[in-house]
Amino acid sequence: MSINSEWYRAFYWTAVKGSLSKAAEQLHITQPAISHTLKQLENQLGGQLFFRTPRGVELTKEGEVLFTHIEQAFRLMDIGEKKLAEMHNLDSGEMNIGASDTLCKHFLLPYLERFHLDYPNVRIRVTNRTTPETISLLKQGLIDFGIVNLPASDSKVTMKKSLALQECLVGGAAYASLADRIFNLEDIARFPLLMLEPGGSIRGFLDRYASSHGITLKPEFELGSIDLVIQFVRSGFGLAFVAREYVSDELKAGRLIEIPLFPAVPKRHIGIATLSGIPLSSASKRFLGLLP
Repeated sequence: MSINSEWYRAFYWTAVKGSLSKAAEQLHITQPAISHTLKQLENQLGGQLFFRTPRGVELTKEGEVLFTHIEQAFRLMDIGEKKLAEMHNLDSGEMNIGASDTLCKHFLLPYLERFHLDYPNVRIRVTNRTTPETISLLKQGLIDFGIVNLPASDSKVTMKKSLALQECLVGGAAYASLADRIFNLEDIARFPLLMLEPGGSIRGFLDRYASSHGITLKPEFELGSIDLVIQFVRSGFGLAFVAREYVSDELKAGRLIEIPLFPAVPKRHIGIATLSGIPLSSASKRFLGLLP
């Protein structure tokens, strides 16, 4: 049986108000419109739902049975509307983010702390994966958005540039003498080189940079995270490319030495990856509004 939901709305408010005129006022329609609607509903259901009294209208036995169920439905609708309002006001809800360990530590963390202070009732989940894996999670619908290393692309994903990063060549204190002259890219082959493992976006970016100048980078150490690379370099194991923004404190303190490199590595960007054509939740929109 197919019944217009507006008929049930007229029935519900007539039962609640006990008056056709008050129901009409609630729904911003005329009293004859309410009467006509109720008559259509009664005809469709095959029985009288109200009877008139000196004070208005009251439910028949059949009407009381129907009202019990309709009232539950309207209460659930009201609860749903309130829950949505809470989510829009960020009094509840959740946000699922994909990002690498490095991006979480060096980029996301201060923004997550600020968001959590402002909206403590929004549940935050962070899944640590590489950029290709983060994009895969996004396409599977397992995260709301990803923070990735650019360049990266996918036909189903929208990429927005965020913070710019400058890769630089660094060594430990033992390599301080190399900072006094311009270091040519081909000179790297004379020293131990540390890099991230193949397959990630940063490793691919650096390999393409070197290849564009006729050089193949041959690392002696291939490690799983930028933080491990920095730790090994600081301990004197060799040279590495790292984002200057990630090691500014070490450079100022002299724990790492920047080695002037020609040709310089082009700048790259952190990216915000969202699924094309899919609207973001209120929490995600608010959080992304905090990012540069």
